[in-house]
Amino acid sequence: MSAQLFNIEGKVALVTGSTHGLGMSMAQGLGLAGATVVVNGNSSQQKIDEAVAAYKKQGINAVGYKFDVSNEQEVIAAITKIESEVGPIDILINNAGIIKRTPLLEMEVADFKQVIDIDLVSPFIVSKHVVKGMIARKQGKIINICSMMSQLGRNTVGAYAAAKGGLVMLTKNMATEWARHNVQVNGIGPGYFATEQTAPIRVDGHPFNDFIVNRTPAAKWGNPDDLAGAAIFLSSKASDFVNGHILYVDGGILATIGKPANEL
Repeated sequence: MSAQLFNIEGKVALVTGSTHGLGMSMAQGLGLAGATVVVNGNSSQQKIDEAVAAYKKQGINAVGYKFDVSNEQEVIAAITKIESEVGPIDILINNAGIIKRTPLLEMEVADFKQVIDIDLVSPFIVSKHVVKGMIARKQGKIINICSMMSQLGRNTVGAYAAAKGGLVMLTKNMATEWARHNVQVNGIGPGYFATEQTAPIRVDGHPFNDFIVNRTPAAKWGNPDDLAGAAIFLSSKASDFVNGHILYVDGGILATIGKPANEL
């Protein structure tokens, strides 16, 4: 009985921005648990094909679709094609996003708007058109990838934090409107993870590495695989009465004010 609660075998999961990074890690988790993974990216078809090959090498049933999540017409066309060629989308993870590290006083308005468009408006666009099928079938799971910056400020990431803070409230409002149709909408807020992108600063003695290790109660960076459990939980029957919740996977950072520099 308990194992069946987490069973997602045969489900179709669309994960945006899943050709690399944390999106790929979550998609791999779903795929290894038996879901068919629909890989999305917008940089190049070659990158999508390479990602699909990497999934299949692990025994995951994966297919790839290139489309821009911020372009509504491309989203509509892609969803129609996916549901025709692969099957109804049971799970949607809105992971695609960008960050521009620029102090607010120096940031161009166009750059600020681009971050909001991709990180906040795009989850609305994709969810709006995926949820129509979920509502018709009276079941579905939507997971929005938020951030600790939904709760905390930090220099140079004002646009990103504004978008992710907005995504938290969008998640709650999606849950409010769609719960009656047996669609659960929740979020995951990743902490700091060991990825290729963070490799240059994850070395002993680097100020930011030392800051993260000392600031995190778990005293380490997260392993991308640590996100798989949260993704599976929020994609499965185990979370059928969980709605509008943001699950922070951060090693405890948001639980504490931190520790003094001289504390062991």
